[in-house]
Amino acid sequence: MWRRDYFFLMAQLVARDFKIRYRNMSLGIFWSLLNPLVMMAVLTFVFTRLFPGNPIRHFHVFVLTGLVPYGFFALAWATATRALLDNPSLIKRVCLPREIVPIATVLANGVHFLIQIGLLVLLALAAGYGVNRYWLWLPVVLGLELVFVSGLSLASSALDVYFRDTRYVVDSTNLLLFWMVPIFYSFEAIPAAYHTFYQLNPIAAVVLACRNVLLEAKAPPASLLTKLTFVSLAALVLGWGIFARLKRRFADYL
Repeated sequence: MWRRDYFFLMAQLVARDFKIRYRNMSLGIFWSLLNPLVMMAVLTFVFTRLFPGNPIRHFHVFVLTGLVPYGFFALAWATATRALLDNPSLIKRVCLPREIVPIATVLANGVHFLIQIGLLVLLALAAGYGVNRYWLWLPVVLGLELVFVSGLSLASSALDVYFRDTRYVVDSTNLLLFWMVPIFYSFEAIPAAYHTFYQLNPIAAVVLACRNVLLEAKAPPASLLTKLTFVSLAALVLGWGIFARLKRRFADYL
């Protein structure tokens, strides 16, 4: 069982990561908002000006509902994969559950995620999308994304200690997923034969669920939520098991 002081330590690690990331940067925390805004502007320009005739209403909000969940996933997974090798002294000298380190990195990225969610909500309201009761689904959907990326990060961070190429595999996978998640195209544009594949992709499922809630004012389909829950929990259990098996010899490789 984790003691109360372990949760205190995790909170300190999250706060440390948050402070270090933007230390000595003139814009500070505004980089959390600037990156998705720049990508939103570029994609909106490309798909509404260079390729006119896009039927998607309020395309800038549509694309941001894809960029924000994907951006959190990609950054959290990549930074958490490197977390153990970035903190060797903590692993070797401090008696703590080593799972804390990658999970704290994911949670630190979650702080930036919340800021970006706030930006997304503001732009959705400004575009005329109203508040509805289905917004109550957002914490559930985004919480499942957090569970999924935590499970992946536990596995990849443990593997990265033994196989230093793991981080490059993660980066390449993130690049591939940018195209396999419906960020700048709609689910309706995907051939029916691939619908199940997209719904089993947790990040694509999160994007689709967020659009259901924010843009369509309806609850995500039960089938989508069931698949998202199953895959997210399975990833956490598998990731935790891999980490538990590999952590015994971390100190020998760090």
